[in-house]
Amino acid sequence: MQVDAIAVELRPRSMWEAADLGVRMVQTNARSVWATCGPLFAVTFVLALSTVEIANWLPGLLIFCLKPWLDRSILFVLSRAAFGQATRFGDLWRARGAVWGGQWLASLTWRRLSPWRAFTQPIYQLEGQRSKARRQRRTQLLQGQRGAAGGMHLAFANLEMILVMGLLSMAVWFAPEDARGDVLRWITQDQSLATSLCTAGAYGVLVALLEPFYVAAGFAMYLNRRVQLEAWDIEQEFRRAF
Repeated sequence: MQVDAIAVELRPRSMWEAADLGVRMVQTNARSVWATCGPLFAVTFVLALSTVEIANWLPGLLIFCLKPWLDRSILFVLSRAAFGQATRFGDLWRARGAVWGGQWLASLTWRRLSPWRAFTQPIYQLEGQRSKARRQRRTQLLQGQRGAAGGMHLAFANLEMILVMGLLSMAVWFAPEDARGDVLRWITQDQSLATSLCTAGAYGVLVALLEPFYVAAGFAMYLNRRVQLEAWDIEQEFRRAF
């Protein structure tokens, strides 16, 4: 890897400061992130919502379970942004085999439940190691960092839950005062097709807005860990100097 080509300013940071850097990466590259991943989000969510007639809880569950697969596209964009490269959907489409097809079964099963999956995802997706070497690499990067990576995951999980509840609550707050009870019952008790589509659709919108920040926070923590282990910041300065 040509460390001097990285557009991110590398230096040792605390893991929480690195997570903040990831949020800033999304803000800086917002156009690439949502222009590239937006069509994928839209198609995935429409297909998930189409299962509502099978079971009213199924769309939300599918969106929840498919987040690690969607995260692979977000990480693809962010990994290019780290080198100062803008990304469009055509770039993602040309790399679809590696991005969408690589390790999808593991991503959707046992790794889905990992409390530090955003931190370890770059190991699986970007480093290209296999079997024992990949496990050793994961152990090395996670050593002493499980608390920070798990804490970041918990923070975003709680934020997602709060935002979902807040978005649904807005329907009650903005309803006429004499109709608030009916709106609340419609949200919490009604099992109709319209209610299920609204709640799952609201969840999908929040996932599309929040998930890039979660992936970026984990990616920035991963980069920071490599700075700690491999002194990337020093190598970057020497390459720039000479």
